[in-house]
Formats: sequence, structure tokens, C-alpha cells
Amino acid sequence: MCNYDLVEVLANQAHDAWSGWMIYLFTKSVLNADKTVTIPAESVQRWKRQLATPYHELPETEKESDRQEARKTLKALQTAISEEETIERTYSD
Repeated sequence: MCNYDLVEVLANQAHDAWSGWMIYLFTKSVLNADKTVTIPAESVQRWKRQLATPYHELPETEKESDRQEARKTLKALQTAISEEETIERTYSD
């Protein structure tokens, strides 16, 4: 598999993660009459704390959330590599 293909797999996964985050963010926010969005102060405070905390210092529940995203990325890579190997085997026989 060439680097371009791996970049596309990872870019797709990054987009999925971002989309998931935005859905979550909007469910925690308030839609204003003028169509702007207000994020509650408690959420902002929590996310700022998380931003300032190195991974190894996060509580286990927050680490697990990051692990879930890592597993999705790993699965996407494993699937892409497996599909590539299947194609290579098919055409090398």
C-alpha cells in the first residue's frame, strides 16, 4: 500500500473522529435564536482542563475515550492493509 493510500485511510478516520466530536459538541451546546451556538461554561472548563493535561495524567475514564479513538484508527489501518494484502494475493497467484 502506498503512502497516499494510507494518508487517505488516516484522513478519513480523522474526519470521522472530528465529525463525532462536533456531533457531541452540538449536543452539549445551546442553539441561539440567531443560529449561533453557546457552549456551557462547565463544558468549556472541563475541556480546557483536558487540553492542559498530558495523556498519562488523565483519569482512566478519559484515557479510555482516547483509547476508543485509537482503536478505531488502528482498525481502519488494519482493514486497509488486509484488503491490500488480499488484492496482492489475488493477483500474484
